[in-house]
This record gives sequence, C-alpha cells and structure tokens, in this order.
Amino acid sequence: MVAWSGGFTAKDYQAFGRGLKEAVLQQIGMPTCVGIAPTKTLAKLANRAAKKIPRLGGVFTLDIDVRREWVLRHFGTRDVWGIGARISARLADLGIHTAYDLAKAGPKDIRKQFSIMTERTVRELNGEACFELEQQPKPKQQIICSRSFSRKIYDRVELEQAVSTYAERASEKLREQDGLTQQLLVFVDLMKNGNRWGRQRLVKLDMHTNDSRVIVQAAKQAVSGLFQKGEPHHKAGVMLLELIDRKPEQLHFFTPQQSEKSRCLITSVDAVNKRFGRDTLHLASRGIAPTWTLARRMRSPAYATRWEDLPRVKC
Repeated sequence: MVAWSGGFTAKDYQAFGRGLKEAVLQQIGMPTCVGIAPTKTLAKLANRAAKKIPRLGGVFTLDIDVRREWVLRHFGTRDVWGIGARISARLADLGIHTAYDLAKAGPKDIRKQFSIMTERTVRELNGEACFELEQQPKPKQQIICSRSFSRKIYDRVELEQAVSTYAERASEKLREQDGLTQQLLVFVDLMKNGNRWGRQRLVKLDMHTNDSRVIVQAAKQAVSGLFQKGEPHHKAGVMLLELIDRKPEQLHFFTPQQSEKSRCLITSVDAVNKRFGRDTLHLASRGIAPTWTLARRMRSPAYATRWEDLPRVKC
C-alpha cells in the first residue's frame, strides 16, 4: 500500500508500483500486491483490488476519478478499511451497500449517526487525506507477556520461574521502544472444582526503570501473594503499566533514578542476545533447566531456521 500527495505522473506511480513489487519478490521472495492512491483509505482499497482482480497484475493506481469511481462501485462497505461488520450492517439499513454509496453520503450526517472516524473515512474515499501515514509504530501504552503452561503447575518455585520469564521478556520489549515503567500487574489463572478463576496483584516500583533485574524481582515478590498451595496453576502473565519514554525523562530531586551502570549492563545483555540468539544470557531466577514449559500448540513451524521443522517426504 502506498499513499501520495501529488507531484508525480501516473506513469511514474505505475512504474514505481511494479518496481516495488518485483524488488520485494526478488529480495525477500514474498509475492505482494501494490495499491497506490491519494489517501490511506483509498490506497488500501486499491491494494485489495490488486489482490482480487488478476488482470491488474498486482498493481493498481487510483490516479484518475474514473478509476476511483470504478473501484468504489465494485467493492462493498465491508471492504473499506475501518468499516467493520457491525458498522457495515448499520450502513446497509440506511441503504448504503457499496463503497461508492458511502463516498456519496454526507460526512456530517455520517458523523451524527456513527463517529468522527467514520466521517473521516467518507472524506478519505473522496480524496481528502484525513489519516496520517505513520513511518514508525507508536510506542505501546501497555506491554503484556502471558502464556499458558503445557501442564498444571503446583510448585511455587516453578511459578516464580514462569513469572520471571514473562517479566524479563516484557522488560526486553520495553527497552525495544526505549521506554520506562513504574508499575506492573502480575496475574495467575487457576483451576478449582472444574472452574477457572484468576488472581492478580499490582506492584508499584520506587522509580521508573527498564532494568530486567528490578522488574523481575518485583514480579517474583508478587507471586508470594498469588500462589495457592495445592491448587493447579495453568497460566500466568506480567503486564507493564505507566509507560513513559526514556528521553526526555522527567526527573525528581527526591525520587531515586535508574543508574547509568544499570543501563550499560542491560544494554550489554541485549547486545549479546541479539548477536548470539535470545536467552543466551538471562537471569538465573528463570531456572537453569526448568521442568515446566510453555504451551505452544499454535506455534507456526520455523522452516527457515529450525532443522526439526523441515517437512519430511518419504518416497
């Protein structure tokens, strides 16, 4: 999908789309389709047309009104980006079935009956750019790491190992977006009398940090109040809250701060794991050879990186 704001001819756009498609196929080996239009919503619709209509050759450019009207008439409201099944059904009750019908609807009337986002979608279908293109994904407001266990856990040490694993992984994600946290939520799910129920504990840290050691230690302490002796624990997780950007960081004279020594150490650990593989270095609180494992029944095979995942053919 490509959106533009003018400045090139239609021939340039078409050539650019074909070149982009061929480059991705050659360098990555992934077949793609390219949709080019003046707005984000139209570009996504053009991309959908490029996928569904073979004669377009995988590239479709909405550079003139005739093409834009054609694609709007041939796709329903459900095919428009941002229009879900529920909104599409409500639009159908109003006699709006195609993307063209939606584009011809009054933006102000649509806003009164739906929302400002739906109004912006209508304006985008008419060539008015309302949604900005994001070059980088926005930082997450919350980070959660949670998994079910392959077997029920009855031992407190094993539960601490699992929570430590999730807390360390969540800390890594936090550092990837160069963020800090001061609050985390630790939760566990149990089975009792055939019913599932959960417990959780909110932990407030003394300072904003992204140090795995601090976060893991706080998560482990929370386990002591969540563990139920003799009860089967089948899931646990850690959620990081109150996330802020590390730069600029709001400091306070009376509040402790993460030391530079801590940041250098964690940065070094991340660099080693990035170079030699995840979990090359990790905290001992996760266990050296844990007997519990994560439930990974839905994990996709890694054909390109794991020998054991390669399909075997016997002739």
